[in-house]
Amino acid sequence: MTAIAFRPRLLAGWATDASRDDLAAHLARHGPLPRLTPDALIARVDAAGLRGRGGGGFPTAAKLRAVAAGRRRRPVVVANGCEGEPASHKDAALLDCAPHLVLDGIALVAHALGATTAILAVHVGAADRVREEVAARRDRVPVRVEEVPGRYVASEETAVVQYLSGGPALPTTSPPRPGERGIRGAPTLVDNVETLAQLALIARYGPAWFRETGTPDLPGTLLVTTGGAVQAPGVVEVPAGTPVRAVLDLAGGPTELVQAVLSGGYGGAWLGAPAIDTALSHTALREAGSVLGVPTLLALPARACGLTQTAHLVRYLSGESAGQCGPCRFGLPAVADDLTAIACATRDAPAAADRLARRLGLVTARGACALPDGAARLTRSALHVFAADLRDHLRGRPCGGAAAAPLFPVVHG
Repeated sequence: MTAIAFRPRLLAGWATDASRDDLAAHLARHGPLPRLTPDALIARVDAAGLRGRGGGGFPTAAKLRAVAAGRRRRPVVVANGCEGEPASHKDAALLDCAPHLVLDGIALVAHALGATTAILAVHVGAADRVREEVAARRDRVPVRVEEVPGRYVASEETAVVQYLSGGPALPTTSPPRPGERGIRGAPTLVDNVETLAQLALIARYGPAWFRETGTPDLPGTLLVTTGGAVQAPGVVEVPAGTPVRAVLDLAGGPTELVQAVLSGGYGGAWLGAPAIDTALSHTALREAGSVLGVPTLLALPARACGLTQTAHLVRYLSGESAGQCGPCRFGLPAVADDLTAIACATRDAPAAADRLARRLGLVTARGACALPDGAARLTRSALHVFAADLRDHLRGRPCGGAAAAPLFPVVHG
């Protein structure tokens, strides 16, 4: 088992005594929030190299500057704690363990941008305990906790903004982006709750401290959700750049032989066993044919059929579509049908494989959100990583796991 000598930062409370930090414990652990001018805060975040932890990895300082420079109205700050990704539980764990780090980040950003409205968005059912902690604070800009429907696409930033503006929780095409015109027409900064918690640590301890761990292009730590064939699935905090194998070891190690790992959630991509030592960073995973995305690692046991499990996941994604765009409404069900025919090794499987190659090109980069792109990426990675199984299925010789039920959650919200 790979050992990692590392002291958690965000989840320090869990690491020391498995407790949740209320306001008093939070202040005892981290001290009071520093008084920083807006320019000083943005400069610290820039020097720290903080990148968004919600999946896209966009530089946080650049996002802050864009909203600050272009505002003609008072901006709105939204902390996105909605986790539509079924494989991920990191935001829920953070809000349960260290809610005041998130609330500190909101307070700092609201001050830096001159905002008078701050919202913490969470999925339905997750608001009560957070509201208790919000009520204990006396921030200059009060935080309003809002519940967003718990569907896959509802956590996408434009869907959150549209819902908080009184519309449906569905993604919208752009431009304009929320930073230009968001909630009720005001420029709106939407940042993931982990990003804001990291920002609160940078404000206290400085850029040099933040860069003491992680990689040059992705400094700091990551909250990673582990699942599948591991002894202790859950959320772990690791330095960015930690190898996939080491993270699985932190989850107790595999329960059985692992043939592949799904990285980046259901819209991510499979890593085959030879790539299990890939570092958790945007660059390394991209070079390995996968993505960091929302950091999740789902270990697929060797007894499972990777094609069948991918078909289940794509079927789930097609059902979670907002139904607004052709690539999702028509393309994803067809992709799921083709994958199912291949997984079941039907007579139509060879023709389905030919159709699938064409359809994947038609659904990519054409939707209002990244859902069709993610489903296409997942499918392409399965055809590559499970190529030997694919050949057998196309010859009418399916593997033993071809009729298996889903190993990962595929219940629609």
